[in-house]
Amino acid sequence: MIIGHIGARAGSKGVPGKNFRDLHGKPLIDWSLDQLFDNDRVDHVVVSTDSPEIYAHAIARGALNIGLRPAELATDTAAKWHVWQHALGEVEKQTGPATAFLDLDCTSPLRLPQDIDAGLDLFASEQPDMVMSCVESRKNPYFNILETDATGALHVSKPLPGGVVARQQAPQVYDHVGLVYVVRPDYLRTAKGLFEGRVIPLVLPVERGLDVDSPFDWDVIDFLMGQQIAQGLRG
Repeated sequence: MIIGHIGARAGSKGVPGKNFRDLHGKPLIDWSLDQLFDNDRVDHVVVSTDSPEIYAHAIARGALNIGLRPAELATDTAAKWHVWQHALGEVEKQTGPATAFLDLDCTSPLRLPQDIDAGLDLFASEQPDMVMSCVESRKNPYFNILETDATGALHVSKPLPGGVVARQQAPQVYDHVGLVYVVRPDYLRTAKGLFEGRVIPLVLPVERGLDVDSPFDWDVIDFLMGQQIAQGLRG
């Protein structure tokens, strides 16, 4: 039994009210919510939020009724992991034990349906503790990410013996993006954080990995979403 989850706080400092703001004709959250409801492999959908408006919308759409998120999980410093643990516990009270916990960040609306299926397929074939979506990083701490030392001088963040003079020589690194997470429920119940167990990457195209953190991000995503729609990629 697969639980499909979306976390959506009411507040946002970068883009106020972003999770329920209109993007190409519907609230931002619905681009992710629709993907969960449309996926035949997802058995139950739940939205964890402290917003009565978002919560009522999710319930009207068919999400499970687990109540509003507790206040301690509604701050901008609350850990995603603890939000997931709370949601899993509340859902399993109604549905019984889950076999997978699938989370979509609603602030990453450029994901395509096949990205979700790719995450579920990888989880089924590799049986890790968690599948985490990633994109290849455009910057590399072994090559062109820099730090300053005590004197204020610049140095490569993670120097290797002999140095790295070309990007192709540096170890591959990834950016963690919020497109798809698939978590083993037993791991989610007992671990204290995301990276305690075997977490493996689902590498997706960088152009789908953008996240809404600022008005600039919103404008870029709005443009790229328009391109996806024009190309018929949204179904």
